[in-house]
Amino acid sequence: MNVYLYDAVRTPRGKARPDGGLAGLSPQELVRQQAAALAERCGDVARAPDALLLGCVTQSGAQGGHIAMLAKLHAGLPDTTAAHSINNYCASGLSAIGQAVAKVASGEATHILAGGVESMSGAPFLGDRAGFYTNDELSPRARFVPPVLAADRLAHAEGISRTELDAVALASQQKAGAAENDAALQKSRIATGPLAGEECIRPQTTAESLAAAPPAFGELQQQYAGALEGATFEPLHSIAHAPPICDGAALALVGAEGLGIAPRARVLAFAESGGDPAASLTAGFAAMDKVLARAGLALGDMDRIEFMEAFAVTIAKFHRDRDADPARVNVSGGHLAKGHPMGASGAILTSTLLDALDACSGRYGLVVLTGAMGVGAAMIVERQ
Repeated sequence: MNVYLYDAVRTPRGKARPDGGLAGLSPQELVRQQAAALAERCGDVARAPDALLLGCVTQSGAQGGHIAMLAKLHAGLPDTTAAHSINNYCASGLSAIGQAVAKVASGEATHILAGGVESMSGAPFLGDRAGFYTNDELSPRARFVPPVLAADRLAHAEGISRTELDAVALASQQKAGAAENDAALQKSRIATGPLAGEECIRPQTTAESLAAAPPAFGELQQQYAGALEGATFEPLHSIAHAPPICDGAALALVGAEGLGIAPRARVLAFAESGGDPAASLTAGFAAMDKVLARAGLALGDMDRIEFMEAFAVTIAKFHRDRDADPARVNVSGGHLAKGHPMGASGAILTSTLLDALDACSGRYGLVVLTGAMGVGAAMIVERQ
């Protein structure tokens, strides 16, 4: 059965601090406003989905107590709408969309709202204080390693230089700044609360400022020495090479044929993959290879690619190792410029991909998410 993305909308990303543009809105309100936008754009079919599948990483505090259920009630969705809160780290939002695709393909549902939310101003990173984060009784390979420490370790293992990290960080900022003035690339970005544009972009970034930025995360090697089994390496990533923490949300309307409205894209393939926790941020590459094989396509067939910039090392590795035209990748900038609202990122990039495909009248698009401890997901769509 064919499965379609009828639409996908997203918030701008707001700085995760008390005066951030989205900080005054609850996570459920972020979701409600995206659901309302879909209802306005798609009509009644979006008001009565079979399910709401919502990715969210820090499910505690403001996001605890089953955030998808709370968002469903707050958005006024029907009582019959099922609700699922999903935590698959940084891939959560795309995993939610993938689960929606599977439910529709199986006939279990006809149409679903799927996406993610993360209010990092209200529920900070690691704010759930899971025992996993500090459990020294686990084997070294099973111990938690913060993503930024994994990024420095990966750069060391892959021989990726600081100069390469600087180059991708600068490109992300430049493309993001230019895209703010391109209405076609922001067609599905919904002004939310007081925020109408991306808040984290640093337009003042230059090659010189990047080169001068000191590494910021070297002290973590001592803190997590047990998980690293005594390994040490030169820290390379600065604050400028890490995606800003931020607030955001996104939702897609996923459905079968015959909903009475025109879809924006057909889902050709979806894939998830685990990965070596020591390599950590490489599972997205494995998911990408898997989804390309399932679709019978190559990177060269993709008209637009949204590859999550999970620290500068991942996108630097992608450009170094893969045969993809840089002009087709992250055309409106990436996470290094715009930020990473963890559980929402996969859905945000899906919405961004649909806009990028429409803007270039392209056919095929690829979205790739990669996260801590070996988490990866990828999807290929065909524009309709």
